[in-house]
Amino acid sequence: MRTKRVLVTGASKGIGRAICQRLHEDGYSVVGVARTRPADLPADMEFHTVDLADSKAVEAFLALAVHQPFYGLVNNVGLVPTDNLEDVQIEDLYRAVQLNVEVALRFTKHLAPGMKTARQGRIINISSRAALGKPGRTVYSMTKAGLIGMTRTWALELAPYGVTVNAVAPGPIATEFFAGVNDPDDARTQSLLSGIPVGRMGRPEEVAHAIAYFLDERCSFVTGQTHLVCGGVSIGAA
Repeated sequence: MRTKRVLVTGASKGIGRAICQRLHEDGYSVVGVARTRPADLPADMEFHTVDLADSKAVEAFLALAVHQPFYGLVNNVGLVPTDNLEDVQIEDLYRAVQLNVEVALRFTKHLAPGMKTARQGRIINISSRAALGKPGRTVYSMTKAGLIGMTRTWALELAPYGVTVNAVAPGPIATEFFAGVNDPDDARTQSLLSGIPVGRMGRPEEVAHAIAYFLDERCSFVTGQTHLVCGGVSIGAA
């Protein structure tokens, strides 16, 4: 019987979809939230179609969601503005903060009280290796670094209640998302891929495995940490 409920945002494809699949296989009661419903969704997986870029829609969903307790929350949804510094548009900044940071804050704020009452819970924020710096990612790196900062603060606030908060920071992962913002003909993309120390891109299921680790009950002594799933890119080019 699936008793531990875990909510995953941005659950329709790529890393989010892989997370849902892995957690479903591990026996969790997965609740996916995204703008579109996957066609291959398991019959027993709960899914809600919500435009997470719409603050009113998010609040309406959360007002209903909090009536049932959650063991875990994976803040995965995000977008990737790709402009160089001189081309950054302030509108892109606002959009990225809303989806990459504000949504995580809203979901965590609503679900954390139930975890505190239960005196157990797991919150995982999906950051990015780009938080360490990457050309063309001024806005994106800022929002993903912000998630790491919130992870550390929330970890301190929630630790007394048995709730851990950690971050997973993927590097180059083979998804439609990555392909959409990294031109394969761009010299920077080619340099990035050729310099991955392990010699290949990562797979969505490898990120999902890191999520499964942080969600495990036996991971109760790890909190406030950022785990880079990057093939060694964060160390330096091979």
